Order: sequence, then structure tokens, then C-alpha cells
Amino acid sequence: MIFALSAIFLGSCKKENLENNMRSAEDNALAEVTFSDVNSIADEAATGSLTSYKTDVSDGILSGCATITHDTVSDPHVLTIDFGVSNCLCNDGRYRRGKIIVTYSGHYRDPGHVHTITFDNYFVNDNQVMGIKTVANNGYNNDGNLYFSIEVDGSIIRANNGGTIEFVSSRMREWIEGESTPQWHDDVYLVTGTASGNNSEGNSFTAEITSALRRTVACHQFVSGTLEVVPSGSPTRYIDFGDGSCDNEATVTVNGNDHIIHLH
Repeated sequence: MIFALSAIFLGSCKKENLENNMRSAEDNALAEVTFSDVNSIADEAATGSLTSYKTDVSDGILSGCATITHDTVSDPHVLTIDFGVSNCLCNDGRYRRGKIIVTYSGHYRDPGHVHTITFDNYFVNDNQVMGIKTVANNGYNNDGNLYFSIEVDGSIIRANNGGTIEFVSSRMREWIEGESTPQWHDDVYLVTGTASGNNSEGNSFTAEITSALRRTVACHQFVSGTLEVVPSGSPTRYIDFGDGSCDNEATVTVNGNDHIIHLH
């Protein structure tokens, strides 16, 4: 009886520990993708191509999921992307509601330009996104690519009382493909940098990108790259976003064991 109860108890502990092991990795991946999406949406709205995020684009930019309001008279300028008060299914398969608000001065895509992104009751798949994101255009690097410094101080309240993710990151984002064309489908970015925060269980973690995360905008997910997530007092979790294929999976390795997580 004692051995049987011990086996059950240890099995339960192992399952709980595995879930806790995955929590920081999953929450960090969710935050990475969510705040990356915000930047893509703002860029598309500024260039007049946000129709790509809508399920019904036949009536132009001001129909479907988002209404775009672009005030270029006030200083700073204000770009508002309003998905409405009810969930709207976007072309990337995510439901959105609420507003993304972008403030900036000068011309949106000029080197040296800085824009700030905030949120007004903004939700993605019923996860509420809050905080501030600052994007600075650093001009062209030695490879001839535009690159950006990106700072995030944000949080995500997970749906269904799933807890709150606290997320602070410092990133470099290099625009390696598609900058010279008007359409967004061919845009590709490489992202590097570090992050820290608390997962939805309240446990702290740090994260570092060890191989640049590749974001193909048409895919709506990172398609390759690796990062290390270190929860406080626990072994490192190694996250691999894949070989370049467009899917919603990443592999998390803990203590030499691989686990698949699904990106939302």
C-alpha cells in the first residue's frame, strides 16, 4: 500500500513539475509572438496594408476587423488601429478586439524615428495585452538592412483566469527581406536580445535569444531560431522554433528531454 501510494504521489509530482517546467517556456513564447505581432500590425496600418489581417477585405481598409484612424496633423502623430469591442477573426487565425495606439513624430519609416505603442482594452484570443512598446529606427546597418531597437514593458492577462505574464524585453530587429517592396507578405525579420519577467504562475524567469529568431510576416509565427529560458531555481529550458517551416509548434528541451508546445 505504501509503495503504491508513493508511486502515485511521485507520479503526480512529476506531472506537476513538468507542467511548471513548461509554464515559463510557454508564457515567454506567447509574449514573444504577441508583442512581435503588435509591431507588424502597426507597420501594416501605417503603410495602408492592414487589410491582410481581415477576414473580409473586399471593402477596403476601413471594413472588416480594423478601423484605421491616422492623425498626422497633431504632434506627435497618432495612429489608432481599432478592432472593435467584439472579437473579430483575423486572417492569421487569431481573434482580436480593442485598440492598438501608436504615437510618433516625423515620418513613420525614417531613420532616427521613434514610435511608441500602447493599448486600450486590446485582446488577442481573449488574452488581454497591456503595457508600452518603444521602437527606434536605427537606420541601415553594414549589411544594408534597416534595424530597430525595441523595448517592451508589458503584461498579458491570460484568458479564463489563467494568470498574468509580466514581460520586459530589449530587442534588436533587423529587416532582412522585403523592405524595398510595398507589399508585406515578403517581409522577413531577424530578432535578437534578452527578456525577463514572471510567468502566469508568478514565478520569475529570464530569457536570451541564442540564435536569431526568424519572423516571416506571412507566417504569423517565428519559423526558426533558438532561445534559452531560465526559471528561477530551475534548469534551463531550450526553445527551438524549427527549421523554417511555417507551423505553430516549438520544441522545448529540459534536462535532455524534448517536449512540444503549441504557439497561439
